[in-house]
Amino acid sequence: MVINLSDQHSLVSNWVGELRSTEIQTDRMRFRRNLERIGEIAAYEISKLLEWEEKEITTPLGTSPTKMLKAQPVLATILRAGLPLHQGLLNYFDRADNAFISAYRKHHRDGSFEISLDYVSCPSLENRVVIIADPMLATGSSLVKTVQYLRDEGLPSEIHIVCAIACTVGIEYVLRSEPKVKIWCGAIDDELTAKGYIVPGLGDAGDLAYGTKVQM
Repeated sequence: MVINLSDQHSLVSNWVGELRSTEIQTDRMRFRRNLERIGEIAAYEISKLLEWEEKEITTPLGTSPTKMLKAQPVLATILRAGLPLHQGLLNYFDRADNAFISAYRKHHRDGSFEISLDYVSCPSLENRVVIIADPMLATGSSLVKTVQYLRDEGLPSEIHIVCAIACTVGIEYVLRSEPKVKIWCGAIDDELTAKGYIVPGLGDAGDLAYGTKVQM
């Protein structure tokens, strides 16, 4: 299942446009905030699919029936680029448990790369709803490896992936490997370069949000 949030002609389209714009994206604070906003919209939409239960709450003047989340999800993010998107999810699921994964492309001299996972901090995921934040779904290899790694911490009941921009190649790869996941994205691009970069994309989300990194 793939949901393109821009198809609804919502403000997400504006925010994605600003993320892409070379004139605007150099403002790091605005770049991070736009990712955060997309995370907030995705959290709201995902919440409609979660399980809710009736509860009676006490007000100063009486009681009122209301619906509350039956269980809090686990919010997982791929460091470092996923942090602003993760914060947007956390703004809405503010009682959620959290997981953090260090997954990155380790480049070789010939231009090829492999996905390296160096660090995972995670609660038990057994029968939990897991929402993974990763701003750019390019080849999909890091996300698939992340999902497989997270399953060592328990079998989730549902997995949602939230990204700002996804490539059709990456979407297809993820769904072949994990057909039950739900992918929520701000926009979908069709082209992927030989080096695994989305076109037109927006560039390196981690660098734009936090500054240029040195490849170790």
